[in-house]
Amino acid sequence: MTKKTVYMPWNQFSFRSIILTRLLLVSVPILLMGVYITYRKARSAFLETARQNLTESAVRNGESMERLIKALKTNLATASDHVIFTLDESKDQQPFLEQLANTFSSEINCVQLVELPTNQLINSTCNKQIIYPVPFADWPTQKKQILTNSSSVYIQKLPTPDENKSTSISQLNLLFSVPVYDQKNQLKYSLSIKTSLINREKMAPGSLTGYPVVISQNGVILAHPLPQRIGLNITQEEDYKRLKSLINSAIEGRRDFLHLFSFEKDGVEIVAGYSSIPSPLTSDKNQKWIVLAVSPLDYALAPLRDIKNVLANMVLTLLIGNILAILYIARELSRPIEKLRDYALNKDNIHSQDPIPRNFYIKELDQLATSLDDMLESLKTWGDEVVSSWREAQNANQLKNEFLATTSHELRTPLNGIIGCLRIIKDGYCDDLEEEKELLQQADNAAVHLLGIINDILDIAKIESGKLSIHPEPIELKKLLTEVVNLQLVHIQKKRIILNLSNWQPNIMIYGDAAKLKQVLLNVLSNAIKFTEVGSITISTVADDSMAFITIKDTGIGIEPSQQHKLFRPFVMIDGSTTRKFGGTGLGLAISKNLISLMGGDITLFSPGLGKGTTVEIIIPLAESSLIIKDSESQYDPSLSIPH
Repeated sequence: MTKKTVYMPWNQFSFRSIILTRLLLVSVPILLMGVYITYRKARSAFLETARQNLTESAVRNGESMERLIKALKTNLATASDHVIFTLDESKDQQPFLEQLANTFSSEINCVQLVELPTNQLINSTCNKQIIYPVPFADWPTQKKQILTNSSSVYIQKLPTPDENKSTSISQLNLLFSVPVYDQKNQLKYSLSIKTSLINREKMAPGSLTGYPVVISQNGVILAHPLPQRIGLNITQEEDYKRLKSLINSAIEGRRDFLHLFSFEKDGVEIVAGYSSIPSPLTSDKNQKWIVLAVSPLDYALAPLRDIKNVLANMVLTLLIGNILAILYIARELSRPIEKLRDYALNKDNIHSQDPIPRNFYIKELDQLATSLDDMLESLKTWGDEVVSSWREAQNANQLKNEFLATTSHELRTPLNGIIGCLRIIKDGYCDDLEEEKELLQQADNAAVHLLGIINDILDIAKIESGKLSIHPEPIELKKLLTEVVNLQLVHIQKKRIILNLSNWQPNIMIYGDAAKLKQVLLNVLSNAIKFTEVGSITISTVADDSMAFITIKDTGIGIEPSQQHKLFRPFVMIDGSTTRKFGGTGLGLAISKNLISLMGGDITLFSPGLGKGTTVEIIIPLAESSLIIKDSESQYDPSLSIPH
């Protein structure tokens, strides 16, 4: 037993390679998509954690600053009433100032005592220069009411020197000042302390506390991770619109979270939680400081790096396992198909007794093997069918030749008649005027017949190209049938055929194209007259709820039942000898069938057999409200009374 070698084109692939590639194309994207979704979920979870932590950090920073400011104000107001300041002993004031600096908090940078109104520095814990212009220097020296609560404290924001902006670790420096009165209630000193509300600390990746940032209500940056941005207005920032929205939300009391893109370094995305506190620089409670806790996005997502490493290792492991599994699956699926292929490609197996490979443990492949067995058994039957189809094609070719021959004959006959009649008249062979008129009438009849043949050919061409259109309208069926019968009355009388018209249902209104329906009725009636030598033709009508039925029955030559299904095909004639005897091209019924179909109806033909006549039934839709009974029925046309 020999095997046939098959060479595959370059653009074809084996089943095994297709299985491999398709499984990889399906499984790998799904795997990667699952990993990507996992990564995105983890990233979203870390961002949500960062949002909560940074927002809480901003709230804590704001509350811490509020508590510190309140404590400093209260303690400073209390210290101003200390009895030591009512004495004029400078040697006792210096130790008290140092003790005061240590007592307040670690954020105290300097404590100074300035004599008023001379603005002379009496004692200081930091340097020998006044920190900032004393706010009470221009107060009158007359007796003042001693204020013992924190409302007597005056707070100023100290500017950051330009030369220290790049190196300073302390931000948001405030000067707290309180007036000191002597025993006579005269303004004598100004006690001032300098403090830093924020100290910049290095933030480690993964920390979710964030850097503190403070912005005033009018948009001035009071504290920032980058000292060179302190004092700028947010209108100078690329994130101005987002910052403006943040300030408005904070002023309204909301505590939330926002992404910024150029607030720390250009092009670096940061995340920020925010809240607000009352501004300590004014007694107006509506003035706010917006406190932010900002962190670079990379810092907030630092724990995600470990997850990315784990996911990368997991993807690599799953890919290797996936490829091994796909290789095994492709092998198990392709081996049975390869066996079937080898069996099918061996042409000797057609006549071999060797069984086809089976028992593949795959139901579909076993069914395929059974089908191949059945196919081998059916090859001979199929061969017979091919031979039969070839013979039918030959018959169709013969019918085509007969149609062409018949059509050419049908065209030549009237054309020769027209030419002959005209030449006789032209050459003057007519004896008188009556003979000329007779010849002209014959030429006219032949021309009309020729025009009918050409119209049939043009109609079938329009039908096959889909260009034939109809224009339906309500039609009185009885009137239309009367016109058709009157047109054929001469031929009926000439052949002395009995015409029965008694079974007509009155008052039937149909919906169709009058000209096209008339063409169909003329074709069917002329066929009945043509193929009926003796006997009768009966035309009857009836209607139901939606359709009208027109039946034309003759006693003519009839048609074999086995040939009747071919009659409505174009260019098909049952018997060439019959066509040559009676004339015609075989297009009439095909055209009629298509015209009736366009109008929503149908046409059928039945004959018991040769010599037993033919019955044609035309079905056409009724027009709306067509079955209205009229008061008086119209009478038949007198011309329809046919002699027997």
